[in-house]
Amino acid sequence: MSNSNNSNRLVVPGAREAMDKFKMEAANEVGVNLKQGYNGDLTSRQAGSVGGQMVKKMIEAYENGLK
Repeated sequence: MSNSNNSNRLVVPGAREAMDKFKMEAANEVGVNLKQGYNGDLTSRQAGSVGGQMVKKMIEAYENGLK
C-alpha cells in the first residue's frame, strides 16, 4: 500500500524526528514504556494516554502563546 494518500504525512522537513521526540516525552510523562519502532503491544488505554498527553501539551503551548 502506498503512503502517498496517508493523511498523517508530515510536510515540514525534519518534523518526524521532533514528533518522535515529543511522543517519547509524552509517554514518559504518563508512565508508558514506548520503544523506537513498532509499539503494537501497547493497550488502547496506553496509546490513548500518550496521544491525550500530546494534545494536552499542544493546547497548553498554544494557550501560553496567546498570553
